[in-house]
Amino acid sequence: MEEQTLTLTSEAEREREPEKDEAMSDSDDSDSEDEAQEKIQMESLQTELAANPSNYDAHLQYINILRKTGDIDRLTKAREAMSEIFPLSPPTWQQWIKDELSLNTASRPEAFSRVLKLYERGVFDYLSVSLWCDYLDFVQEFDPMVHQCSPTGISKSRDIFETALTAAGLHVAQGSKIWEAYRQYEQAVLLTIDESDAQAKEKQVQHIRSLFHRQLSIPLADMNSTLIAYKTWEVEQGNFNDASIDLIDCYPHVASAYQKAVEMYNARIHLEEQISIQHISDSERLQQYMNYLKFEQSTGTPARIQVLYERAITDFPLSPDLWLDYTRYLDKTLKVGKIVSNVYSRATKNCPWVGELWVRYMLSLERGHASEKDLAEIFEKSLQYTFSTVDERASDYLSPYMKNTNGLLHIHAYWAHLETKLGNDITAARGVWENFLKTCGSMLEAWTGYITMEVELGHINEARSIYKRCYSKRFSGTGSEDICNSWLRFEREFGKLEDFDHALQKVTPRLDELRVFRLQQESKSVEEMENSNPRSNVGDKRKVRSDIADEQSPAKRKKDASGKLKKPPKDNTYQVQNSSQLTKVEGTNQKNNKSDDNRSEQQLTRGKHRAYSDQCTAFISNLHPTANDEHIRDFFSDIGGIVAIRILHDKFTGKSRGLAYVDFLDDEHLVAAVAKNKNTLLGKKLSIARSDPKRGGKETLDPKNAEHAHANNHSDKKGLVSKETDDTFMRDAQDGKFSSRKPGSGNMQFKGKNTFAVPRNVRPLGYTANKPKAEEGGETPKSNEEFRKMFIG
Repeated sequence: MEEQTLTLTSEAEREREPEKDEAMSDSDDSDSEDEAQEKIQMESLQTELAANPSNYDAHLQYINILRKTGDIDRLTKAREAMSEIFPLSPPTWQQWIKDELSLNTASRPEAFSRVLKLYERGVFDYLSVSLWCDYLDFVQEFDPMVHQCSPTGISKSRDIFETALTAAGLHVAQGSKIWEAYRQYEQAVLLTIDESDAQAKEKQVQHIRSLFHRQLSIPLADMNSTLIAYKTWEVEQGNFNDASIDLIDCYPHVASAYQKAVEMYNARIHLEEQISIQHISDSERLQQYMNYLKFEQSTGTPARIQVLYERAITDFPLSPDLWLDYTRYLDKTLKVGKIVSNVYSRATKNCPWVGELWVRYMLSLERGHASEKDLAEIFEKSLQYTFSTVDERASDYLSPYMKNTNGLLHIHAYWAHLETKLGNDITAARGVWENFLKTCGSMLEAWTGYITMEVELGHINEARSIYKRCYSKRFSGTGSEDICNSWLRFEREFGKLEDFDHALQKVTPRLDELRVFRLQQESKSVEEMENSNPRSNVGDKRKVRSDIADEQSPAKRKKDASGKLKKPPKDNTYQVQNSSQLTKVEGTNQKNNKSDDNRSEQQLTRGKHRAYSDQCTAFISNLHPTANDEHIRDFFSDIGGIVAIRILHDKFTGKSRGLAYVDFLDDEHLVAAVAKNKNTLLGKKLSIARSDPKRGGKETLDPKNAEHAHANNHSDKKGLVSKETDDTFMRDAQDGKFSSRKPGSGNMQFKGKNTFAVPRNVRPLGYTANKPKAEEGGETPKSNEEFRKMFIG
């Protein structure tokens, strides 16, 4: 029976062997296919990283594939290459260190030293309490001197613990973990001290008590547990009879510090809750961090503020605004030092496309008296990230941030400064400016910076040649007029008379062309507004005509007996006898009789504040309440072409309504501005659209009024023009102030009941060849003889 069972079993096994072989074969085929696919993917990632080393995701994918293959050498090189370009996140460092520990025995000196350096590099990149705790545990476990509690090991361990407390001991949410680990280590040291050495033991007890007192004076989470642990420890030492004893009875200064720390923690607990919410968006969470930072800056200490900045950076490492705000704070408080330079080093690694960070980094090194070698190294790195054109996508990604920006301009200006001052190579400095003009030639500041360098070096002819190249170019805003006027000022100061005449000959047609262009744009804007909203323009036209009439003459049209309107003769003028009116009119004429240059400057200045056509105006909503003109101008700095910015404010409170109009030079700039719709400014997504004139009128300048003002500016030979109302005119008529003198006559003659006092050979208003007819029911006009009898007789 047993033999039969064995036979059946062996036969069944033989029947299943082909199935096993087939399954193993399928598994081998699947593994080979996976290996082939991983090999293809690895080669593709290698090619990608060779062409674009700044591809963060490609680095991570490449490292994950190498971990699967078990190629340790290539895996280490890949991690080192990524660490050279990017700061690594705490989980990435922990994974790297874990792999090193699994491959090597940390007790070996070379392995211990390598892992220790990895921990030091890891805690430098970002603030991570968990990584610091792993670092401390590793040192206590694998460092022989620390593990044996030798004097050298104790001193080394305490230095690392104090460094950890400086970096993360003020972390409100997690800082207590480091304090607790420090106390546990010191308590372990206490157990190694011999009972007979009472002095050493008392010294160690005092050291532990000091740690408790320090922690109890800092606002940290779960402070009550720390207080209970301290009382329990004091009971064990025989100092307290019961853990329920009031701390103020034994250590009043510690109790006072603890109470103050509790109050500080209660003031921050709601802010801690806000930044810990997980279901909110990144922009909202970042705004909560900014609110927390403002609170700390108003009440906290620099150390606590810096720890909070580090926490925000860990959560938002790619936020340029956060890095700029952090570095500004350090420049303001610390100014120089290793801490500032380290933060700038990390900032430029996280946001290498932000030119302002590179500029301020180099300025910080210069303030700290860094060597020329260090400055040159940082400068080369800034150029590497700024002008990298290896990959088309990287170029497209960086160009919106760097092209035509002040940050890029500052980098080139500083570069040219180094070439001239340190390298004494004016040719290289000119090459810097020429290369910059090839990509950013539409920036007025680029040309003026180049000219300023030549003038400072005393190269007047070279500066003049640059003016000749750029005076006819088109710049945003009033830049075209500014460069022309700058050339004239340059020739007045440095040139000869013939140089100034030559510049004036070149500039004058250009300024006239720009003036005509401005007037055409304004006229076109007004016409479009009139066509889009004819009703609102009726009152404007009437107002303009009324203003023109008031400026030209105080006389009004009068109706004759037939009801028709009579226009006064064009050669009628009036002489104002009132001295105050005469002074007012003379002041008006003096203002109108300015030179052509002054008039052009006034027109350009007024052009800055005019409302341009809605066809080139963008309407922005959802602005941050604190946003100002500079914020909007920086937001559109990559586009340029801004003519005017008008932020709407509440007329009662004066606060921003979150709305703004931005006028652009032409439609091309406007289209580029509208394309930035939904982009974020100061933590809020903007809504940007082309302004619709049918929804409401805009303030525009009537071209007729402008032409009238322009004509008045050229009326140098015109007489004085008085402005009087109809009431004044009637009172003067009743008072008999109107007169006329004939040549050679010493007697005054009065003509008509409404005759004004007129100069010789000038006909009064309403005068006709025939005598005026008496109005129905009115008094017959008196003759000159009758008037003479009235006054003389």
